[in-house]
This record gives sequence, structure tokens and C-alpha cells, in this order.
Amino acid sequence: MSEVVKKAWNIYMLQLQLHPLRTKVITSGVLAGFQDLHSQKSSGIKKLQLRRLLLLMLYGFAYGGPFDYCCQKLTDFIFKGKNDIKTYAKKVLLQQLTYHPWNNLLYMVYYGLLVEGRPWRSVKNKVRKEYPALQLDAWKVRVMFSTVYGSCWGIYLNFKSRSSAAKKD
Repeated sequence: MSEVVKKAWNIYMLQLQLHPLRTKVITSGVLAGFQDLHSQKSSGIKKLQLRRLLLLMLYGFAYGGPFDYCCQKLTDFIFKGKNDIKTYAKKVLLQQLTYHPWNNLLYMVYYGLLVEGRPWRSVKNKVRKEYPALQLDAWKVRVMFSTVYGSCWGIYLNFKSRSSAAKKD
């Protein structure tokens, strides 16, 4: 990793420790903006829809970051003092069954009403029709992502173990 990236990462991690809510709010807004920018560019849009980009960044700043922060604090409180793998699995399960579905529902409503500017009735019908399948897909992606992430992490750990063993020899 280059020194610039390492330094930036260390500064970010320090800010996360010193000012967790502020850092998560800014991170959420910026990531929402990058996500939409990438989405717009990869869809072939000729002219960037700046209003859409800013509304999605606002969603990240005003809701995504603060709500995620509060939910993480709540799960930490519920499972106070427990840091084992079983507790982590319980936290993930709780998040997947409670606030992640809520986030998906609220995002669909926000996007329909404010970003697309559709009337409430249209948004409500779209949510009623598409939300169950969307939520099921979200759970499938989570499982798939966890599996891929777990595999990559395993490769990394094996690499680190071999590197350590090679240095000892």
C-alpha cells in the first residue's frame, strides 16, 4: 500500500475514533454520491443528473450515516461486553432482520418521492409490488458477499501465515 494511502487511512481511522458520528455521516454522504455517480456513468447517461446526485448524498448525510451509527450503538448496548463470534453472528442477524429491511423500504420511498418526484400513490404501489423481491435479493447478496469476503479473508490469512513462516525459516 502506498504511503499516501496508508496516511489517509490512518487519518480516517483516527477521525473515526475521535468523532465517530461525524465521520460516519460524512462517509455515508460521500459514498452515496460516489455510488450514484458510478451508477449514472455506467448506465450511459450523457449528462450528469446533479440534482439526483445531491439528493442521494443528502440521504447519506441526513439519514444513512446517523441511523447506521445509532443502530450499531444499540446493538452494542444489547450485546454489551460480548465480543465472540456467536455474538457477532447474532448482531448481524438482528441487523438483517430489523434495520436493514427498514433501510431498504425507506430508501425506496425516498427515491420515489424525492429523487424521481413521483406521487405517493405511485410510490406506494411500487413499494408494495417490488419491496418483497428486493428485500429477498438483499438477503441473498448479503450471503453471497459474506461468502466471497470470507474466502478472500481466508486467502489473505493463509498468505500472511505463509509469509510469517517463511520469515522464520
